[in-house]
Amino acid sequence: METSLYQRLGGTEGIARLVDDVVDAHMSNPTIKARFLPYRNQPERLAAIKQHTRNFFGAGSGGPEKYEGRDMRTAHRGMNVSAEEYMAAVDDILATLEKHGIDAATRNDVLAIAWSLKGEIVRT
Repeated sequence: METSLYQRLGGTEGIARLVDDVVDAHMSNPTIKARFLPYRNQPERLAAIKQHTRNFFGAGSGGPEKYEGRDMRTAHRGMNVSAEEYMAAVDDILATLEKHGIDAATRNDVLAIAWSLKGEIVRT
């Protein structure tokens, strides 16, 4: 039996750590930090975004979490996310996975999922 992506990402706890570090990376990334830094002054909003992201990753990777947020197109509508910003976010995700010792095959699986969402996020 193949190990699920959810398990390879460390389950609930592993995904929570990954999301925290990805958000921190976004806040330091010169290409996208302006979109994320305002949440430092909105701790409740930041916590909600992180929880939505944890649920999204958990549900999307085969875990028991339920994602009840908006679809990607609706969530990003009007944000005018550029391809450069999208790639910066994906780079942060992959770098965080590598930092956490996630193997190349799992990183590629996450990349494939991220890439499949690009059309729903960029300039929608």
